[in-house]
Amino acid sequence: MNRKWHSLTPEVRNQKPEVRNQKPEVRSQRSEVRNQRSDSVLFPLSSVLCLLFSVMVQTCPALAAFRAAIVFRNVTPAPLLPVSGGVGPSEPVNRKIGELTVRALVLEKDDTRIAICSTDFLAFPGVLCSRVRQQVSGIPLENILIGATHNHSGPDCYGFPNKNGQTAADIEYLNTVCTKLADAINQAVRRLQPSHIRIATGRAQGKIAYNYYAENLYDPRCNVIQVLDIEGRPLATLVNYACHPEVIGPDQGILCPDFVGPLYDRIQKKGGGIGIFMNSALGGMVTADCRGPDGKDIQTWDECIRIGHLLADESLRIVADAPVLKNPSLFCGSTTVEFPVENKLLLSIIKLSPLGFELNERGTIATQVNVVNLADAQILTIPGEALPNIGYYLKRKMHGRHNFLFGLTNDAFGYILTKVDWSSFDRYDYISRTCLGEMTGEIFIEKAIGFVDACPRPEGAVDY
Repeated sequence: MNRKWHSLTPEVRNQKPEVRNQKPEVRSQRSEVRNQRSDSVLFPLSSVLCLLFSVMVQTCPALAAFRAAIVFRNVTPAPLLPVSGGVGPSEPVNRKIGELTVRALVLEKDDTRIAICSTDFLAFPGVLCSRVRQQVSGIPLENILIGATHNHSGPDCYGFPNKNGQTAADIEYLNTVCTKLADAINQAVRRLQPSHIRIATGRAQGKIAYNYYAENLYDPRCNVIQVLDIEGRPLATLVNYACHPEVIGPDQGILCPDFVGPLYDRIQKKGGGIGIFMNSALGGMVTADCRGPDGKDIQTWDECIRIGHLLADESLRIVADAPVLKNPSLFCGSTTVEFPVENKLLLSIIKLSPLGFELNERGTIATQVNVVNLADAQILTIPGEALPNIGYYLKRKMHGRHNFLFGLTNDAFGYILTKVDWSSFDRYDYISRTCLGEMTGEIFIEKAIGFVDACPRPEGAVDY
């Protein structure tokens, strides 16, 4: 496992960071690790004060202000494209409701700069993430986290083949999406401003989500990061919550952002700034609770509004009384994790997709996994749909006072199950057929916890 943590020094803000030497006692444990240290920025002073200031820089905390910015772009296709709700052919559409967007929240503290991005699609595979990163300057490539809301009413980003081996994925459109997301990240870098944050975790109340397989087996906790300007006005609200946005689904001839669109509208209307939604451990099968009194799903836009507005209101309630953190610390580390591809269905998608998925010489597929520490919060990315039990376990092993899981981030390898769940209950037949293999969950848990433990601890670290 290749472990790195990257920082951006003032002298090379548009270049990849250099590898820093590690202390001897941890070098064997953290090979190719990039040290995350805050380097104070020295401004020109009079010759009389130069020596004194140099001593202060060596002995005092970092002086640079925490900065942030958020930018979004509309990526609704024109003309409209078929929509994808999972493995298999896309479905035709005849109208749209709302707009699809890509969003980039950029954070900076001292020599560390990161981008947290969200896209209104079923998934955003690593090959597309790479295309975005290659168009970004000013942020180390490994510090760019790109997730998907898991919207089931947007164009196909995988290149799923139909029975004839053809796909509805529009490569030109996907390239445009990548360019627009890169543009959003680059503009956010240019707009960086001194900022403060609030961080909170709480149980989201009300009829928002449930587990379709077993009603109460899901995580009701909602993690929230709110970015404020120095006057205390919200600039952005990040919502991290596990739920399939599939109220509308792919079968009604509608292209839309599902409940995530109304979530964003409500956050902005209620004074929370620009919203950004990062899904969590939503696999098997945590979905939107759009059940009516008769138990049947209410698959309407009004129901998307109800759920989106309720989740927005709960997120703003949860974060409202959190203390303002005026100079939070920031760390970002990355590692590479490899998974064997044992699933014949997913192997055929890899081979037939026009996106250019590649297996390495070992017959495995590799992905980027990130750990981010922001003040007393810790964030771990998951390259797929982890089941809720995996989500609970990972959060329990992480070290923040607030532990965030960004599901479907940096890649999208289907469902992630433990070996004891894989191909077990009849209920798990579909999610087992759309999982890379029996050991996918075991591999991820081991590598993820190992990397979390190898990274620096967040402020006020909590050890399990």
